[in-house]
Amino acid sequence: MHHLILSKKEKRLARELIEKGLQSEFKSILGKAKTLLEAWEDQGVDHKETYHKLYKHITQSDKHIARRYDNMTGSKYLPTLAHLLGDKLVSVEEVSGFTDQIRNAILFLASIEDNDE
Repeated sequence: MHHLILSKKEKRLARELIEKGLQSEFKSILGKAKTLLEAWEDQGVDHKETYHKLYKHITQSDKHIARRYDNMTGSKYLPTLAHLLGDKLVSVEEVSGFTDQIRNAILFLASIEDNDE
């Protein structure tokens, strides 16, 4: 099997796009947490119920973040970028900074992910 090797420039771009995706996920997670807290505050939703919903949301989100981003090494860059592309957290245009071979690999992996859902 042929190994794909990223240049220093491509590794930097990959890290930047992965960080962008991570920040977008944090924003989404915090937005839902804010919505839960606003419902508790504004609509008088039960304290215990709100606490459990918030706890469940943060716990599930933390597991997702850990699975996707913990122990990030170069060998995980392309699959992670494919997941981010599939989740629309990065765009096809943003992966255009990679060589054709790398970009095509990312697009291929993202298309496999789309077919699995």
